[in-house]
Amino acid sequence: MLVALAGCGKSSSSNGTASHSAEQIVSESKAAADAASAVHVSGSLKSGSTPVTLDLRLVAGKGAQGEISQNGASFKLVLVGNTAYISGSPSFYRSLGGSAAAQLFKGKWLKASATSGEFASFKQLGDMRQLIDSTLTSHGALVKGANTTAGGQPAIAITDSAKDGTLYVATTAKPYPLQIVKGGSESGKIAFSGWNQPVTITPPSNAVDLSELKALAGH
Repeated sequence: MLVALAGCGKSSSSNGTASHSAEQIVSESKAAADAASAVHVSGSLKSGSTPVTLDLRLVAGKGAQGEISQNGASFKLVLVGNTAYISGSPSFYRSLGGSAAAQLFKGKWLKASATSGEFASFKQLGDMRQLIDSTLTSHGALVKGANTTAGGQPAIAITDSAKDGTLYVATTAKPYPLQIVKGGSESGKIAFSGWNQPVTITPPSNAVDLSELKALAGH
């Protein structure tokens, strides 16, 4: 799947990207994204029939922070290295451990491993380099489309017909990807913005260690 990343900064001068082949454009956009220090990811897609909404700030080599909503259950996420911190809505905690969990964890942060267990999937999501590399290299045959605009910036459209997705890459300033529009079972749109803008990721204090709770419960 291709994920589109929104570039920051605008320029009236063409970067020459639109004259290149579809494969070259994707390669150039990946290189530009890989060289960035931070980015803001926002939008929504479907995972099967389940809608997932993202609003995350990613910092290369450090982690991520923001909010995720899945199937109506939302939670805040702070990812630092291999540790995930979660603060969920009552509906999220109910989905995690029933009504007792919703009462026990109300208004609290949970701390857990991001490499195994319930929150392992957040590791790739919050790893900026891994996310970009895995999404911009996983595609089928590419077709270059028309010049257009995406996120208010001039862009060139690249369609992956095999995976029913269109990537929009900036044609001014650096060739950051701007948006991805998906069809089919993963229908939706994701945009990245705020490239290289300073972001401070701070783990919450007094988080409840989920592994210690499980040990006390004999799990």
